[in-house]
Amino acid sequence: MYDLDTRKRALALVSQGHSLNSVSKQTGISRSAIREWQARIEPLTRSTECSMCGADPQPPQDRAAYAYLLGLYLGDGCLSLGRRGVYALRIACADAWPGLIDSCRDAMRLVRPANSVCTVRKQGCVMVTSTSKHWPCLFPQHGPGKKHERLIALEPWQEAIVEEYPWEFIRGLIHSDGCRITNWTTRLVGGERKRYEYPRYFFTNKSEDILSLYADALDIVGVEWTMTRRGKDPFNISVARKNSVALMDAHIGPKY
Repeated sequence: MYDLDTRKRALALVSQGHSLNSVSKQTGISRSAIREWQARIEPLTRSTECSMCGADPQPPQDRAAYAYLLGLYLGDGCLSLGRRGVYALRIACADAWPGLIDSCRDAMRLVRPANSVCTVRKQGCVMVTSTSKHWPCLFPQHGPGKKHERLIALEPWQEAIVEEYPWEFIRGLIHSDGCRITNWTTRLVGGERKRYEYPRYFFTNKSEDILSLYADALDIVGVEWTMTRRGKDPFNISVARKNSVALMDAHIGPKY
């Protein structure tokens, strides 16, 4: 009744720590059928394992998707430990941006093709979620406490990916904790006060380390920026110069 690929997908969910009842609800396959497959089907190959865990650690194959996902994770993501040592990667995406939800889901699938991705609705947002024992290998910034209360630094292999795909990294950060707004001001012209509008990008984060990573990426692509502080603490980074905003518009794209 079910082909081999369907059986392997169901068993992959079980191997990621999902209960038989949960997998049955997700797939529509009975628990008894899944239990029987566990006994009969050949175990999944090593293709489900993490490229970072082998004798010769290798970054994710899709480096561009990883750079984007890293930006999303640093902004609105977290890792939480579940049963059997399985971690859930969760990234909060606002309901107002369904395109962002799709982009986040696609990036997760490209970075870990063997793992399933699901969405969990919360008040005002959707948690895009994927489970794997290996998410901490791909996001070594994971640790106890809030991100802005601990050191956030990239590993050398992550730095290499960001240097190769800075725009994807910037896009992930903007799509999580950034925005594009229209500012306005007034000027006296010939004795008459006129209103002028201009676009501007903001990225806001409590972590000085994450703000610095964003600023470094902007430097790589030649975008001029300024830092705003609340007292002595960095608060957000603004991009307002016309040429720099045009660059951002060309490469970032809207939260749609």
